[in-house]
Amino acid sequence: MPTDPNLLVGIGGCEDAGVYRLNDETALIQTVDFFTPIVDDPYRFGQIAAANAISDVYAMGGKPLLAMNLVAFPVKTMDKAVLREVLKGGLDTITEAGALLVGGHSIEDEELKYGLSVTGVVHPNRVVRNNGARAGDLLLLTKPIGTGILATAIKGNLAGTEVEELITTVMATLNREPAQLMATVSVHACTDITGFGLLGHLLEVAAASRVAIRLDAQRVPVLPEALRFAGMGIIPEGAHKNRAFYQPRVTCLLAPMDPLEMALYDPQTSGGLLIAAPAEALESIMARLAKRRYPLDYGIIGEVIAGEAGTIRVE
Repeated sequence: MPTDPNLLVGIGGCEDAGVYRLNDETALIQTVDFFTPIVDDPYRFGQIAAANAISDVYAMGGKPLLAMNLVAFPVKTMDKAVLREVLKGGLDTITEAGALLVGGHSIEDEELKYGLSVTGVVHPNRVVRNNGARAGDLLLLTKPIGTGILATAIKGNLAGTEVEELITTVMATLNREPAQLMATVSVHACTDITGFGLLGHLLEVAAASRVAIRLDAQRVPVLPEALRFAGMGIIPEGAHKNRAFYQPRVTCLLAPMDPLEMALYDPQTSGGLLIAAPAEALESIMARLAKRRYPLDYGIIGEVIAGEAGTIRVE
């Protein structure tokens, strides 16, 4: 494959987005993401899908600039009012992020799908990748996990509107504030937590950075009721697939059948940022998140250690 010295981040390394240097001051971040509805409310679905796509720009240390809609819609079987609400939710989130909607593309399909192609900008010397974690770094997670488990409970009519509103709020919350604060301190690596679950994305960082990770499972922020439902076996198929794939590289010291283990593999939609940095940098981010009254649970969940590269020890 031809190489270009201005391509700072390409398709290798399981990065969140591509990055291309335009000049000494500006690099473009390019990403795309879309999926089927995860909540019933079309407006909130639009918000969540947009926040999820924009998150990749934040994870690279950048600022979202432009967005384009990607829509698949069953014109013959679904009221167009649903589409209007989805697009309105997306537009409102794009506007909240300070970006501009500049167009998009739609097709007719049997199932509703929505997302964005997003372009962001970052200084070429300030791109944050997933491969820079160093032994001694601590790990900060900026959103609680458990959205996949709770969404499964909702689909099974086991959880009510309060739970749905809770996970919707978490998923629709932009990663803007943690990303803004991350840009002001020395950060070594970052990614956002999505479909591979917390452990899957941690393993990507560990492998790319050629380090090991110790995870303090009891310090991981988990959404209320998620562990209870996991203990009942209300677990999405994606969590089981993640566990089967990633387990060979994970040493788990939790008690057998501990529901927290499956929560760590739970696939997330529009999850938080996972930031690897020295303790003082993360303490600065957390102190300022508190001053801003950041509405979600967050915290330091582990550390980067010397050891077999691409492995995790869960304690």
